[in-house]
Amino acid sequence: MDFSFTEEQTLLRNSVARFVADNYTFEARREIVKSAEGWRPDYWKQFAELGLLAAPFAEEHGGLGGGPIETMVILEEFGRGLVVEPYLPTVVIGGAFLRHAGSAAQKEELLPQIVEGSLVTSFAFAEPQARFDLFDVRTSAKKSGGGYTLNGHKSVAIAAPMAGKLIVTARTAGGQRDAKGIGVFLVDATAKGVTLESYPTVDGLRAADVRLDNVAVGADALLGEAENGLPLVERVVDEAIAALSAEAMGVHRKMLELTLDYTKTRQQFGQPISKFQALQHRMADMFVHVEESVSMAYMVALKLDAPEAERKAAAAAAKAQLGRAGRFIGQNAIQLHGGMGMTEEMAVGHYFKRATMMNILFGDTDHHTRRFAELTQGAAA
Repeated sequence: MDFSFTEEQTLLRNSVARFVADNYTFEARREIVKSAEGWRPDYWKQFAELGLLAAPFAEEHGGLGGGPIETMVILEEFGRGLVVEPYLPTVVIGGAFLRHAGSAAQKEELLPQIVEGSLVTSFAFAEPQARFDLFDVRTSAKKSGGGYTLNGHKSVAIAAPMAGKLIVTARTAGGQRDAKGIGVFLVDATAKGVTLESYPTVDGLRAADVRLDNVAVGADALLGEAENGLPLVERVVDEAIAALSAEAMGVHRKMLELTLDYTKTRQQFGQPISKFQALQHRMADMFVHVEESVSMAYMVALKLDAPEAERKAAAAAAKAQLGRAGRFIGQNAIQLHGGMGMTEEMAVGHYFKRATMMNILFGDTDHHTRRFAELTQGAAA
């Protein structure tokens, strides 16, 4: 199979890489993370000007007609720079919900806003009791007149503090852990009854716990079917996992590069520690895990349009591998940097924090190992 990139994809990669190199030095990123906003809205506008926000959308909505490979190219370079702007929650997740389930009116109104950089979205799906189960939903959506009234509590909604729209999962029927009876709703972040408890995450992003207290939305806020939203949520989350896998490529490669550079300059017993065979073996093992991450990221990107069972298995396998590889590469990178690797002044620790958070987002290694086993056993039976 040919895994080479097209000329257009290579130009896209070069454009993103230049932006990251020029604007996302380690010190520049630290200043962004420490700022009151926690991101750079002017950078977001530059993403729009560069066409990055338009990449996966159809031309009729102002997009460039790209797909998973273009998203993979962008996210890998963002991973190398630890970019904190809300590309995943807005373009990947928000865009996917609108592409797959948005009405003509919703697409016409909101997709151009994402493309031009005037709208940020946040996916509010996690709940305190749910762990990683997407179907475990207590938040309720009761019919009220021609619309719905939402009540509940969502945890760790990434990018919620800067979002204009929240994408909320809520139970329209059935019990707390039923697969049926889940709806997906577009909610204005400033709507009456919406309360955000905002905070920074350990990897430098911004998130919020979202409380919904009798939040009224119209029928036009619904994305897809009112009582059969889980398949939509699973599809979008699998696409988000593919994007995370691409970002992980950049994070893992950068941790290996930083470690190689450090071991070539750190002197011990009159020579660089990169000369020690035991450490060479360790870095060779890190390289193997990096290449495994690359292979899995390519695989899941190519499987997003496959039949449902195949797509789910690919996403579960990629997410499980992402966590294992990130932990191995990050732990060894920190160890080979010595005590300095854990300090705020060394970039490698920040990459490891991001790798750790990516493992948890949308289900950790253990969760997706079990998910892969269940999916493949079912297929074998």
